[in-house]
Amino acid sequence: MPNPPDELTKEIVGLFAAISRRYTQESEAAASSHGLTPLQAKALLAAEEPAPMRRIADRLHAEPSNVTAIIDRLESRGLAERSLDPDDRRIKRVAATTAGRTTAADLRDRMPFAADPLAQLSAQQRETLRELLQLVLDA
Repeated sequence: MPNPPDELTKEIVGLFAAISRRYTQESEAAASSHGLTPLQAKALLAAEEPAPMRRIADRLHAEPSNVTAIIDRLESRGLAERSLDPDDRRIKRVAATTAGRTTAADLRDRMPFAADPLAQLSAQQRETLRELLQLVLDA
């Protein structure tokens, strides 16, 4: 049976939870201000530049079939539009409309922490953090 975590480990885990809460609260508040769900807001941000549905699904960590309904809602509000990829007509691309890009810009303004939660870290600190987190995941 593993030993209970030490105080430092408990504090680090608590900080992960606090970061996650802050990110979630800020994202939810920004999305709500536009009558969007957090996933709809994230999809809209992912579609600021035209992107295949699969890439948006990857950014949302969601199945492409679930993203279809999210994009449907954004389209019905005039925030996004779908088109066929000019190079491969089997691929559907999603792009924010002018209204969608305006909304996306406002979303970013309303969520400075969620837009870049690691802003206070240098490039080297980010690399070190990535390596440490990967070690934790690989354990």
